[in-house]
Amino acid sequence: MFVQIIEGRTKDGKALAERGESWQKELKPGAKGYLGVTAGTTADGRAITIARFESEKAARANSERPEQGEWWAETAKLYDGEPTFSESSDVTEWMGGGSNDAGFVQVMKSTGADRAKLEEMDKAFEPHMGSRPDILGGLRIWTGKDSCVDVAYFTNEAEARKGEKAEIPAELQELMAGMQEGMGKVEYFDLTEPQLR
Repeated sequence: MFVQIIEGRTKDGKALAERGESWQKELKPGAKGYLGVTAGTTADGRAITIARFESEKAARANSERPEQGEWWAETAKLYDGEPTFSESSDVTEWMGGGSNDAGFVQVMKSTGADRAKLEEMDKAFEPHMGSRPDILGGLRIWTGKDSCVDVAYFTNEAEARKGEKAEIPAELQELMAGMQEGMGKVEYFDLTEPQLR
């Protein structure tokens, strides 16, 4: 899998979502190797798009299509300033990866992450995944040696918040503390109206 991430600020998340819908209708049929997208805008106007392709070659071919360039030229006008781009083929899926059935998506952008510690915590946490029925799955995208983007898919925000506050066994508390430590500095993007295609 190859992932492209676009981040930026916008004053019109609704219009940005409409541009995403137009891409799905008009450009998706010709996008060979396209797997799906997770996109949305936070309450404070931070927009993020995570597009997944079968390979880097497929993503590049899509970017080079004239119609893609035209679509992006119009879409870029909805951002306040220049958006930033990241991409990676270093992707790990868990619980089957992303889910288009999610009603809430939380994106966690980490810097100063300890990969070895995170992967150790992942293995230890795996047997307990079933204890949170609100979690549908997710993926982690490494964008650098100590930087990554985690995307977690939930049934809905209310259930996710309830799950966060629920009492958990001491063993899990230790795992969660270790996970947070391994993630380093984290920026959260709460997508309450995610675009999932």
